[in-house]
Parts: sequence; structure tokens; C-alpha cells
Amino acid sequence: MLQIVLSLIGGLLVGILFKFIKLPVPAPPLIGIVGVIGIFLGAQLVTAALSLF
Repeated sequence: MLQIVLSLIGGLLVGILFKFIKLPVPAPPLIGIVGVIGIFLGAQLVTAALSLF
């Protein structure tokens, strides 16, 4: 959990810095991030299902 929080804080700081120096943010649009989360959750679901059987 600590890694997730530190990653979020680091990302926020980099995002602020990029906006401050007026650079384009090198991140996918929100729909791409949602897709990646879906892939991760799907893989976790299969792992959990396979451990039950």
C-alpha cells in the first residue's frame, strides 16, 4: 500500500511540475488508464478463480 501512495504522490508532483513549465503531460488519456485497470482486475480475478479450483 505504501508503494501505491508513494507512486501517486510522485505522479502528482511530476504532473504539477509539467504543468508549471508548460510541457504536455506524457500520460495516456483517462480511458487508457481505465483500460489498464480493467486488464489488471481481470487478471486478478482469473488468479483468484483458479486458486479456488
